[in-house]
Amino acid sequence: MKYEVLVEDSFYHVYNCGNNKGNIFIEEQNYSYFLKLTKNHLSKTSNILAYCLLKNHFHFLIKTKENITSKEISQSFSNLFNSYSKSINKKYGRSGSLFKDRFSRIKLDNEEYLKNLILYIHLNPIHHQFVDDFRVYKHSSYNSILSNKPTDLLREDVINLFEERKNFIDAHQIKEVNILEILTLE
Repeated sequence: MKYEVLVEDSFYHVYNCGNNKGNIFIEEQNYSYFLKLTKNHLSKTSNILAYCLLKNHFHFLIKTKENITSKEISQSFSNLFNSYSKSINKKYGRSGSLFKDRFSRIKLDNEEYLKNLILYIHLNPIHHQFVDDFRVYKHSSYNSILSNKPTDLLREDVINLFEERKNFIDAHQIKEVNILEILTLE
């Protein structure tokens, strides 16, 4: 499979899942550890707009920084995933690949796609039926974006995509209703 090269000053949907559909987050503390490693490894090459960590997969919406080479960007992601995999393997006495494959990425080329991806990422816990209310899911950037607490997320950029905070909230609620209707039909 050919992977798109990550280039500077671009938006990407970055995602991956556990090898053989296995869990990549085993205990509660794994989620915060993964985010800590994410900050350590990606902060020089990328900014995060949105994320969601689920027990067997994750999603990031990132914007690569300017004046960074493709090699530097890819290496920062490789370092993140290798570091996390090694620590999980050591802690839980496992061996082999934690993740399914190299991480997947899709370059985003328009604002509408960007907004829909933010909704998709934040509503993913409902789609996979981990929770009934995405607002209570702890491992997503939704509440951090709405919070006034300090964050490394590009909070203002995300809110500005929706023009204002109320539109950000309303767009999530409308999309949530659509997902719940689909789930009840299945």
